[in-house]
Amino acid sequence: MSAIELSHATASLTEADRLMTVCNSCRYCEGLCAVFPAMEMRRAFPDGDLNYLANLCHSCGACYEDCQFSPPHEFKVNVPKTLAQVRVDSYEAYIWPRVFTGVFERNGVAVSIILAWSVASFILGFVAWYDAKALFATHKGPGSFYQFMPHAGMAWLFGFAFLYALVALFMGARNFWLDIGEPLQTLKEKPSLWQAARDAGTLRYLDGGKAGCYTNEDGARDNRRLYHHLTFYGFMLCFAATCVATLYHYLLGRIAPYPIYDLPVVLGTLGGIGLLIGPAGLLQEKRKRDPAVQDEEHNGMDVAFLGMLFATSATGLLLLLLRATPLMGIVLALHLGVVFALFITMPYGKFVHGIYRFLALVRYARERRMMAEGGGEG
Repeated sequence: MSAIELSHATASLTEADRLMTVCNSCRYCEGLCAVFPAMEMRRAFPDGDLNYLANLCHSCGACYEDCQFSPPHEFKVNVPKTLAQVRVDSYEAYIWPRVFTGVFERNGVAVSIILAWSVASFILGFVAWYDAKALFATHKGPGSFYQFMPHAGMAWLFGFAFLYALVALFMGARNFWLDIGEPLQTLKEKPSLWQAARDAGTLRYLDGGKAGCYTNEDGARDNRRLYHHLTFYGFMLCFAATCVATLYHYLLGRIAPYPIYDLPVVLGTLGGIGLLIGPAGLLQEKRKRDPAVQDEEHNGMDVAFLGMLFATSATGLLLLLLRATPLMGIVLALHLGVVFALFITMPYGKFVHGIYRFLALVRYARERRMMAEGGGEG
């Protein structure tokens, strides 16, 4: 039992409190990742601290493999699965606006597909209503995309979706930061931010103390790190391509689509390849994971997010290949529908885990530095 009896908002938080109390007495796994050193700085575990610890966890499974109290032991210590459940509950707890609580929890795949198809169908219907011949016309050169859909329409539609996603993500991150009780001053500490950026950028704690992530096939492997990198940096390259194209359009007056050798296309192509291999690899690795350490009830959220990233890349690369053919209009509508759905669903799916995990790493970097400097517990 905890040194201080606490009531918790959910059953998963209550179970996490029990496990952290057991682990705090054992401390055998303190060298595996950031969760256990952060745990050792505490004697009681309120909800905010448990959500913080859960978002430090990378679910590598090393602690489950090493634990002498894991099932079938009567203590039934299963830290990866319990913290995975706490993480999903935390995503729901921090959602903004609250009206969307639970909407994507179990129906992420269906919601994403319906939203993407609805937007694509609207665009296709809009074009067919005003000029049906434009659907299968061949357009080449600068401005060809906007002969299918005006630039102003694209800018307003996706500007709104992107701005909405940013606001919802910011509010969710704010709710997380307030819940874990960390002062805003921490976000101004350059050493903490820099250390967190390094840890997040290299996925430092995904290796389970150098053994790698555990599967139900051949023990510890580290393929998840590779696929995570391909997914993250692929996404960032695609985002960079969009930013460069925006600068081209508004500052230089250069109109898309651009030649295949131009910077936006090169960045987008490299990023798109990463977003094909990375999500596909993560889905494959998910099937190999030991079911005992997975929160299988909420797998739909992971599948939806990875599927949307894959579909965004696949339709984008297909558009690059077919942009000078009569199929360009159909593929463009599909790509725009998928991108719109990705933006709108970002704050309500697995995308938020990267933001919360980075913020948790910032707090951990600050706590670790204070301990090293003799500042006591966080």
